[in-house]
Amino acid sequence: MTSVLGISCYYHDSAAALLVDGRISASAEEERFSRVKHDLGFPENAIKFCLSESGIKPSDIGLIVFYENPALKLDRIMVSGMENFPRSTGLLTAAARSYLADRYWVKRHIMRFLGCSADKIIFSEHHLSHACSAYFTSPFDETAILTVDGVGEWNTTTISSAKGNEIRKLSEVNYPHSLGLLYSAFTAFLGFEVNEGEYKVMGMAPYGRPTYLDQARKLIRFLPDGGFKIDLSYFSWEYSTQCLYTRKFIDLFGEPRSPDDVLDLDDGNTISERGQRYADIAASVQALIEEAMLHLARFAHDKTGLKNLCLAGGVALNSVANHRIIKETPFDDIFVQPAAGDSGGALGAALYGWHIHKGQNRKIESFNPYLGAGFDISYCMDYLDNQSVPYEMFPDEKILCKRVAVSLSENKVVGWCQGRTEWGPRALGNRSILANPAHQDMKKIINNKVKFREQFRPFAPAVLKEHLAEYFDTGTVKPAAGETFHTLYYMLEILPFKEEMRERFPAVVHVDGSGRVQAVSKKLNPRFWRLISEFGNLTGVPMLLNTSFNVKGEPIVNSVEDALDTFLRTDIDELVIDKIVVRK
Repeated sequence: MTSVLGISCYYHDSAAALLVDGRISASAEEERFSRVKHDLGFPENAIKFCLSESGIKPSDIGLIVFYENPALKLDRIMVSGMENFPRSTGLLTAAARSYLADRYWVKRHIMRFLGCSADKIIFSEHHLSHACSAYFTSPFDETAILTVDGVGEWNTTTISSAKGNEIRKLSEVNYPHSLGLLYSAFTAFLGFEVNEGEYKVMGMAPYGRPTYLDQARKLIRFLPDGGFKIDLSYFSWEYSTQCLYTRKFIDLFGEPRSPDDVLDLDDGNTISERGQRYADIAASVQALIEEAMLHLARFAHDKTGLKNLCLAGGVALNSVANHRIIKETPFDDIFVQPAAGDSGGALGAALYGWHIHKGQNRKIESFNPYLGAGFDISYCMDYLDNQSVPYEMFPDEKILCKRVAVSLSENKVVGWCQGRTEWGPRALGNRSILANPAHQDMKKIINNKVKFREQFRPFAPAVLKEHLAEYFDTGTVKPAAGETFHTLYYMLEILPFKEEMRERFPAVVHVDGSGRVQAVSKKLNPRFWRLISEFGNLTGVPMLLNTSFNVKGEPIVNSVEDALDTFLRTDIDELVIDKIVVRK
């Protein structure tokens, strides 16, 4: 038995992933265990979980792969810092501290933690790990790969081709020119936390109009060779640790929004007048990113002549841009691995170690995103008993799903936990909050009393794969994508609701008439599929509102302890853990 451990950490969303004989045995983000949102520390808990889940001792690990090259990354920081000296003094000081404390010595940390020798540890590169995470989990035997994020070592964007065990980089854009950092600068300008609030910008954008698009286009120039150049006079990420944009940026877009400036909604569909300018700016940067991604994807097609595209990097989590790539480029099909951001680098590192470093032949298999921690039902029952929490057991899965479907049809909010946790930031039916998508006030109820978050944040429609075309305009889904649903399985593409369906499902229809869809497959998640089927039998609608089981500022629940704590602190009506039901 040969095992390969992949590790990512020290930037954000630390994670670990383990392959056993080339198959993905376990993958998990550190935040699920530490309960620190976007935890960037060394992923001790995630590593322990992966080993325990797979029955592997540290001494049995054959190869350990770190997802990037710390020396090359330090080189970029020092070169860029010196080029911008003395403005970059603070940045250089912070970098020196962090690298001397942790990052540069990651090999020693791994050796100390796992008790392994140095010859078992190798380094990948950041964008290569991203590329591996997408290609080696995809159903394609040959594909173009587009990776776009903030920055790795030097690369911020790469275009590659892949076939067999080979990934060949064809084109790159290097720091400081970065679409990911540009989007993060707008995230900060709009009053949200970088590496956390980008989803909020995307959710806010449909409430605005891209009236600032001409100004936004001044920030970037698209090049004939498929690349782009950022006008760096508007940005300060090369030299500042405090802010990502300059006074010139403020002169162009106006004063930034304070995080304390609440963006109230008037009626749940339109943003208040005070926030309209910010919504318009969000719409404008979203439109700019879509233009940039289309530019890159079209060049990738021209460069490779291939019919398939894999997307990776944090920008690949932009489901609106993904939809436009499917709709408007010549590619027949695209694939996005659900942990497309930095946590996915751990999986990519392990896949690099197995397929490229070790040269093991690739086996194309359907990707299963349920790779995290599961439940020990006896432990759960003992825990609830010790907490004096009454519960009911439903040993028969069909009866359980019928009972929960009744609650959902009565407009109760259900915390639904089953099986192993999802890999990536989206809850896909194993750690989800579920509700009736047709209830007029359900969006407001869950945002206000369960998630404790902004009213403009949308919820996902989880619909049975077989019924997708009844509710959504799937004419934009190309035949191959419609056949396989690669992006829709993982909630990584938006689809327009059919015009006549929009008023029927106010809880999951976004203000622009779209939904970030999860197509639920009986093969991929049979129990969640059965629950939605039972809800459909009762209501005539095989669809549920699905959102991640967490509250604002906290990671998705991982354990029975997390689930019960969140249940008791919110207005969730029922909690389901495997076949246990707890009611208020």
